[in-house]
Amino acid sequence: MGKVCAIFGGSRGIGKAVAELLAEKGCRLAIIARNLEIAQNTARNLGAGHLALSCDVSNEQEVQNTFAEMQKNLGPINYLVNAAGINRDGLLLRTKTEDMVAQIHTNLLGTMLTCKAAVKSMMQQQGGAIVNIGSIVGLKGNSGQSVYSATKAGLVGFSCSLAKEVAKKQIRVNVVAPGFIHTEMTAHLEEDQLKKVILLGRFGEPHEVAHAVVFLLESPYVTGSTLIVDGGLQLLS
Repeated sequence: MGKVCAIFGGSRGIGKAVAELLAEKGCRLAIIARNLEIAQNTARNLGAGHLALSCDVSNEQEVQNTFAEMQKNLGPINYLVNAAGINRDGLLLRTKTEDMVAQIHTNLLGTMLTCKAAVKSMMQQQGGAIVNIGSIVGLKGNSGQSVYSATKAGLVGFSCSLAKEVAKKQIRVNVVAPGFIHTEMTAHLEEDQLKKVILLGRFGEPHEVAHAVVFLLESPYVTGSTLIVDGGLQLLS
């Protein structure tokens, strides 16, 4: 029987690409998203034996209910991937407080809540692996993304600290920090201009990030690390 993996934000973009790769490897997956219909379509397309669930990651009770449902239907969770995220780009002076709070709740608090629930299950098994999807702007910053950058920078500190807390239980925690990847979140960007500051001269594809995520899930001697997948992105102005 394959590993059981929960993928929050698994219905589209990078999360969906991770799901497709893990399904090929024989994992049993829980595809979790706010939109249940899209999650169901993704799970159906992956083949039999996968689960689709709806969850607001910023709601602790919903997160707990989601993990209970996953363990009931799939068994103990071996892997957790946190790919759910939102952005509300704009200069800080023009950013509404509710947009700041929404990003913090989904991108940072949501990851903390899912990790908390997953670690409780993984401790009982004496092992597991977590990969949180950060962003290159969480390391380098970017004009017009101060709040989003802060949430992704917070993920790095959180993941490094959690890795130290759970290492004795053989639970590993890592971060993947993508650069500009072809997803709905980057569809509005001026690709022709931005690719000039990328050494490889192009945006990345979700499946290219997925390979990095799976590498960290399967690497037994890597924890507390941040793996950058940005095509050689130079400093942003």
